[in-house]
Amino acid sequence: MPTAVQQNLVTSNEKYASSFTEGKLALPPAKKYLVVTCMDARIDPASAFGIDLGDAHVIRNAGASAKDALRSIVISEQLLGTTEILLVKHTDCGMLTFTNQDAHQLVEKNLGAGAHEELKDLDFLPFPELDQAVKDDLAYLKASPAIPGEVAVSGWVYDVGSGKVRPVA
Repeated sequence: MPTAVQQNLVTSNEKYASSFTEGKLALPPAKKYLVVTCMDARIDPASAFGIDLGDAHVIRNAGASAKDALRSIVISEQLLGTTEILLVKHTDCGMLTFTNQDAHQLVEKNLGAGAHEELKDLDFLPFPELDQAVKDDLAYLKASPAIPGEVAVSGWVYDVGSGKVRPVA
């Protein structure tokens, strides 16, 4: 028996597919850029950042972490030709609310010793200050030998309260 979420996926997809006309889009993104942003459910990258189907790659993870996204960034650039990175973190991010120690303790408490052992060396990549986290990730990308120097890299903060973005230099 499918869950309500699974049934919604099927029903919504049937409606979407019934009028879908974009099946011939090229594999590489047409506008040759990618967005790294948070997995937060309050962010709709297509609407908020003006991304049409086929325009860009959107890489989402907890906290919009450049380190966590590096594998996908390299694939996007080296195999699919993207030449620009927009890094977009956001206000009221959950990654501002805990430390690595907090996360590891929660894993051990809720998931047990086996999960704790499996994840003991994992950096959950929390950050205490939003703008500095954007600057740190920009510095990481710009210093990475896996990101060619000609790739444009910029950092942004999306305000979940207003829907507006602002640059971070």
